[in-house]
Amino acid sequence: MASFQVFRDVRGEYRYRLKGDNGEIVLASEAYTTKTSALSGVESVKRNAPIEEQYRRKQISTGYCFNLLAANGEIVGVSEVYMSAAARDKGIEAVKRGAPSAPINDLV
Repeated sequence: MASFQVFRDVRGEYRYRLKGDNGEIVLASEAYTTKTSALSGVESVKRNAPIEEQYRRKQISTGYCFNLLAANGEIVGVSEVYMSAAARDKGIEAVKRGAPSAPINDLV
């Protein structure tokens, strides 16, 4: 089962990540100054994950990745780098399927 983890990074900023059914990180956030902001980001991911138009597929020099956008166009999550477009698309499907009902594990 997919789950979110909310945690503090080495600089003391708050972040979240979505782990897929296989335990791998499929989506990660930017840094937030408050835990409340990070939790709001999680809620935005949950709302926007099922909406195909909110995904921006990218090809970069090291492979393939995607961003998930909020309704206002801001990036709320970035994927890992995949070796193929097909693997990237499977990552998107994992976010669509898992994020809306994923529990939040507070590691702070």
